[in-house]
Amino acid sequence: MEHPQDGPAIAVSDLRMRYGDKDVLTGIDLRIERGGVTALLGPNGAGKTTTIEILEGFRNRSGGDVEVLGSDPVHGDEAWRARLGVVLQEWRDNGKWRVRDMLRHFAEYYRPYAEPWGTDELLEVVGLSEQAGQRIQSLSGGQRRRLDVAAGIVGKPELLFLDEPTTGFDPHARREFHELIHRLTDLEGTTILLTTHDLDEAEKLAERILILAGGHVIADGSPDQLARAAATVAEVSWTQDGRRQVHSTEDATDFARKLLATDDGAVSDLEIHRASLEEAYLTLVEQFETGQADRAVNAFKEATK
Repeated sequence: MEHPQDGPAIAVSDLRMRYGDKDVLTGIDLRIERGGVTALLGPNGAGKTTTIEILEGFRNRSGGDVEVLGSDPVHGDEAWRARLGVVLQEWRDNGKWRVRDMLRHFAEYYRPYAEPWGTDELLEVVGLSEQAGQRIQSLSGGQRRRLDVAAGIVGKPELLFLDEPTTGFDPHARREFHELIHRLTDLEGTTILLTTHDLDEAEKLAERILILAGGHVIADGSPDQLARAAATVAEVSWTQDGRRQVHSTEDATDFARKLLATDDGAVSDLEIHRASLEEAYLTLVEQFETGQADRAVNAFKEATK
């Protein structure tokens, strides 16, 4: 069944959620176009899980308007749900299933609505071809996580939710998973919303970063934009006359230009260190949590002009 590709993947206006007398979400406005990876970051208790569960249709909201793939998740039917993929942080199943059999079984749920991945092709995509005949309980932690991803994408979803997808991965498995994500977005056109505490991973995978704190979005932009928003001072280092020198400045570009213009060729190994996404994230969240919310938001707006 073909579905129209017009309109955003996610459109949210004034999303609110209250549990008893506690406001968890206080008015989120959000629009995510189709394609690419968006990362949702935030400290514990910021409302990330609640937001994702509302978008997935697993939780009703207290107020606001939400559209996911053109439909309100509250009224999403099986055909709509078949267009979504969900990879939870932790998922328990019957370990006695064999890998290939489980994926074939899952694929049958999607056939009334779309053509799922072929099992052997999917196993190759997620790097589990050699484990196809193994029982799930015999898989390593990294292999088990790949199977989680395979189960989440077996129906070739238009929109994929990933919750802490590489928890427990070793560096090699993490690199392979990142390659899989790029394949899904670049070749399959999948839209991905990622939640993670691994800021290095978010910086590598996502074109867009959303930071959630206090129940609403306090920053929204590329990793570079967020870093510039948090960085009031950059560190310039260079080698001159055999000595390594370091200088902090608010205008690193101008400082480096003047240095190179007057050094008579004696400067080498010039480096400019600006804030990483991790440093930017920690700065913005700290500003928010210490009552400097306006400062955090205004710094971001200034950096993205």
